[in-house]
Amino acid sequence: MPAITLYGARKNYGGSAPDAVSDLDLVIDDGEFMCLLGPSGCGKTTTLRMVAGLEHLSGGRIAVGERVVDCVTSGTFVSPEKRGMGLVFQSYALWPHMTIERNTDFGLRLRKVPRAERQERVEKVMKTLGIEKYRDRYPSQLSGGQQQRVALARMLAVNPDVLLLDEPLSNLDARLRLEMRAELKRLHEEFKTTIVFVTHDQWEAMTLATSIAVMSEGALQQVGTPNDIYERPANRFVAEFVGSPPINIVEMGEGSTNPLAVSARAYFARHHPRLADIGSIGMRPESVAFALDEKAIPDGAFSEKAVVSGVLPTGGSWIIELAAQGAKLFLTTHQPPAISDGDAGWFHIRPETLHVFDAEGVRHAAADTQLRGEVGSTARRATRKVPA
Repeated sequence: MPAITLYGARKNYGGSAPDAVSDLDLVIDDGEFMCLLGPSGCGKTTTLRMVAGLEHLSGGRIAVGERVVDCVTSGTFVSPEKRGMGLVFQSYALWPHMTIERNTDFGLRLRKVPRAERQERVEKVMKTLGIEKYRDRYPSQLSGGQQQRVALARMLAVNPDVLLLDEPLSNLDARLRLEMRAELKRLHEEFKTTIVFVTHDQWEAMTLATSIAVMSEGALQQVGTPNDIYERPANRFVAEFVGSPPINIVEMGEGSTNPLAVSARAYFARHHPRLADIGSIGMRPESVAFALDEKAIPDGAFSEKAVVSGVLPTGGSWIIELAAQGAKLFLTTHQPPAISDGDAGWFHIRPETLHVFDAEGVRHAAADTQLRGEVGSTARRATRKVPA
């Protein structure tokens, strides 16, 4: 299927309320698994519904290849059933009076697909999703994970060009969610279907997506691969939203009198005096280390005195809480830590792993160049470029 492109897409529900989605430019490539990621109320489900045709645009347009499916200025609107897309709702929406087999072939019957072809396609998709043995049961006789598989099977049976998933795993327990993530990943690789997946769960997005679009308050913050989003967040919102434990932020504005901020400003003045307009720095927990002996701190690292205030085992890894010059920091390790509460020492972090943001909270491109040696790199603040 051709790429789906949103040009300045906007949605407003009327009155004095702000836009639910504002000036959204986004490209969803053929065969891509894109996750729309963000907190509740950020506009991700509204975006999905606009792509599906369940919501009319308030401004802008949506095109599938060269075909415009929604445009306010021209009055164009293609109805949902003519867009070649399948939508799986959070609630599954299975027919309670139909067997699993009848639920699965429901869309094919509506399309009047010949019986032989219908049976072949239903058999294949049910076998792929491991639900063929439940064909004669009813939805109420299945677990949540099994019902989710049926909802997916119903959409895959009609072979949509695009599969739209609106937080389909949120009703499942932790183990089933893990299983279904693996199932969705496998299905994408097997069917090569374009998938747009809405979630507020960063780990779902990181483990499933080939690309992630992070949204906040109706605006797109950044688009990129999972590694792009995590390793090069375009701004502080992305940096703080993605990551668990969350990134450690040190406010460095001139008005900040926190001792750790004073120490950080002195570090940059000493080691990187050409860098200006630093509003804050971020330190990923896995990049921070702790040393009991000051001699163990690498040359050029940013470091400061700290006291261990907590050692929290999480099963296979440990979160260590530090009190450093009036600030609370977290670091993670996969090795059993040889420290305990109350131990005094130094935290330290290599400069190339620091995330530096300017006073507006945007990634500091000059800092990337100087600290990481990324010559000519620029942060993608919000979107991919799309044609006008």
